[in-house]
Amino acid sequence: MELYNSLSRKREALPAAPAHISMYSCGVTVYDKCHIGHARSLYTFDSLVRYMRYRGYYVRFVRNVTDVDDKIIAKARQSGKSFDEVVRENMELYYKDMADLGLRPADVEPRATENIPLMIDHIAGLLAKGHAYVSEGDVYFRVRSFPGYGKLSGQSIDKMLEGVRIDKDEKKEDPLDFALWKKAKPGEPFWSSPWSDGRPGWHIECSCMSIKHLGTETLDIHAGGRDLIFPHHENEIAQAEALTGKPFARLWVHHGLLTINGQKMAKSLGNFITVQEALKSHSVNSLKLFFLSTHYASSIDYTADKLGDMEKGIARFQGFVNRAQQVAEDKLGVRLDEVEFLLEAKEKIIGALDSDFNTALALGHLFDLLTAVNRFMDAGKQDDYFEGSIRQTEKFLRELLEGVLGLTLDLPHAAGLSVEEDALLGERVEARQAKNWKRSDEIRDILKARGIIVEDGKTGQTWRRV
Repeated sequence: MELYNSLSRKREALPAAPAHISMYSCGVTVYDKCHIGHARSLYTFDSLVRYMRYRGYYVRFVRNVTDVDDKIIAKARQSGKSFDEVVRENMELYYKDMADLGLRPADVEPRATENIPLMIDHIAGLLAKGHAYVSEGDVYFRVRSFPGYGKLSGQSIDKMLEGVRIDKDEKKEDPLDFALWKKAKPGEPFWSSPWSDGRPGWHIECSCMSIKHLGTETLDIHAGGRDLIFPHHENEIAQAEALTGKPFARLWVHHGLLTINGQKMAKSLGNFITVQEALKSHSVNSLKLFFLSTHYASSIDYTADKLGDMEKGIARFQGFVNRAQQVAEDKLGVRLDEVEFLLEAKEKIIGALDSDFNTALALGHLFDLLTAVNRFMDAGKQDDYFEGSIRQTEKFLRELLEGVLGLTLDLPHAAGLSVEEDALLGERVEARQAKNWKRSDEIRDILKARGIIVEDGKTGQTWRRV
């Protein structure tokens, strides 16, 4: 299995399974509701972890929650609520979103406020080595003391300086230096430290929590959004490696950004879509299939039409499962290597996912597999392996789509039909029982116009989407 490494700028192979993989992902800052950009990030790395485990890896996955930050303090001030109220409310909303999206918790989900003594110790170590300095109760990292600064983002110090606003009252030695510890202002939450009553900077939180909870100073995989490469991940590398002298992470995996109708998502533009708002208009399945339809490292544009197309794709999978359960007996009478179309499809699908977790390519092969198995069923029973071949295909799809990618293949309304379509199928069964062949054919034509093929066999009426 290979993943693209943002640090080396090339694909790199994971060690052969069964190997132990330590993986850390930057989580949410709980100052507001989660939006669909957060959903893409959470789902992408949840699926990647599930897939690595499916391929035989032992993965320890840590994803943090930032519960002390300037944004939370600003939200409390703006809303008139206390800092603790803002954190508590948005933590509850975050875990509701996770549950509604059907995402599993990480093995450890540390909160920043639970690990502040660790951060204080880390900062003290950086001060002792000359990589940090105290300025009026704040502590800053001395960027120029770390020769490798900029290696992840590929920027030179001079290039970075072009984009830095220099404040006349700046307490830093250098405009590029970043805060490790911030002295609290009146009314702000604080923790005691040797330098001041204050709070940690955002960047130091992830370095400390990842090393502590993964039990290693060199992570196998560090994941996050492309927008975090600079300065957040660049700063994580600097403050971690300056203290330990070891590489902070072997692989850096970044997902692309999400836009809305071609625009950056922003409340000021009126296109800020929360997870809960999206789930009112679209199913969880369609939202997940939308994320899967584009390679995780690429940008993805959200439109209502695209989500509508995803519903049709989900219906195809659900239609096959429904048909398979009606056509095939409940038995497995064939070995996998005796089902040629499944063996070929599985090789292509696994190959795509092993190659930098290319879900878009894998989906194409999955739909090709649906076409092949539907044709196989259309041809009718040819040998004793007919039912087993269908069941093996269903088993593989369930393992991958449900077990790894978190889709749901069994839904109300006869697995993916609308209430009206379900009723039409029921009416057609009654018409055939009454020998009303004219009405039976009329309903068949109505459903065909909607992309639903209805067939009659020894086991009764079956249907599938085309």
